[in-house]
Amino acid sequence: MTVDADLFPADLGHEEGRAEEERTASIIRLLVVGAVASALVIAPDLARGRTVEAWLLVIVTVTYAVVLLDLQRRGRRLAPPWLITAVDGLVLLVACAWTGGADSIMVAALPLVAIAAAVRGGAVPGRLGALALGAGFTVASVLGSDPYVPVAERLLIGAWWTGFLVATAVLVGVLVRMLERQLDAAAVSRARALAEHEKFLSERELRAQLLAAQQARLDGVRVVLHEFRTPVASLTALTADLAADRLSEPSRRAAVALLAEHAVHLRDMLDGLADLAVQDGSPLGRVRPRRVALADLADAVLDAAGVEAARRCPSVTPDGAAVRCDPQRLRRVLTNLVENAARHSGSAPVELDLGYHDERLVVEVRDRGPGLPAGQQGLVTAKGVALGERRGTAGLGLWIVEALVTAMEGELSLLPRDGGGLVARLELPLPPG
Repeated sequence: MTVDADLFPADLGHEEGRAEEERTASIIRLLVVGAVASALVIAPDLARGRTVEAWLLVIVTVTYAVVLLDLQRRGRRLAPPWLITAVDGLVLLVACAWTGGADSIMVAALPLVAIAAAVRGGAVPGRLGALALGAGFTVASVLGSDPYVPVAERLLIGAWWTGFLVATAVLVGVLVRMLERQLDAAAVSRARALAEHEKFLSERELRAQLLAAQQARLDGVRVVLHEFRTPVASLTALTADLAADRLSEPSRRAAVALLAEHAVHLRDMLDGLADLAVQDGSPLGRVRPRRVALADLADAVLDAAGVEAARRCPSVTPDGAAVRCDPQRLRRVLTNLVENAARHSGSAPVELDLGYHDERLVVEVRDRGPGLPAGQQGLVTAKGVALGERRGTAGLGLWIVEALVTAMEGELSLLPRDGGGLVARLELPLPPG
């Protein structure tokens, strides 16, 4: 299991915690010194005749504490934490020696130094520091106590405080270890929770991919059914007319030519399905570019769409223009657009204009149908397809057109036509023919 380091900024959290500890220690140091100063003001005899020395120690300690607090506020460090703790202990021992030794009220601050040593140094260094602090207090008690205090009592008080300080350090060490174990357990639990969450997200993404793949296959089936319907219907009608001998000789030749066109179109679609079976890719198939005359393309599209000769209004600009493109995809797009135009135009003509300028193919299919329905302004249904102010009425055919146009990096616009009807404008970038 790999956990992102950004999720557990251990170093950053450690530094922030250390800075907070140092600020807390500085504030406690100031409070202790303030309490000592207050005690000297209220009871000057606590100095045991060393009033000047005691106040000098207070001033030096206050200055030392203020400097440490300022450096911590600015993110700087005067000395390592263990050295600061040692200095605190030394200053406190001097204060104990100058304020009565075994009877000094400063002895109450000794556990604070022992706790700081245990927290900063760890179990063994904390206990050794507490032992050294107790030994130092014993010396201060022997040297600084009043003459009437027996030496044995001074040593006993020193030994008692030494044991108390060591016990305090041991207890703090145990509590620190317990806290560390709890933090470790919390970190492990958090890591496991994050791992489970990532696993859940991965499984959800996998399910989404599987559903998307299934939907893509269903969409491919819809494309196949729609695309095969038109040529198969035309083939059925043409073969029925040929079999019944209902066509004149010119019509028979045109029907045979159209049969050939439909056969090529069906072959290309079957090639696309073969691509899909091999590559498991888009149902649009593989691009097979070749040179195509625009006039022939217009006739093939009108034939495939079943537009009667009386309703056909094709035009090509410039005359005799030819382009290099994927005729199967382009024919599928234009056939769908022309079919929709013929279906919604009644008996009105269907205009098909193809123009090639500046390596761009511009096609317009114009009809006199009902146009765009009200209330469907600005609907965009596929990347690379920009509908006009309102969406048209085409159903699956338009969905296929959008997919094909997007695959060819083109742009399709459905716009209302002046005087009623619809203009389907297609722009495709094409390589030089």
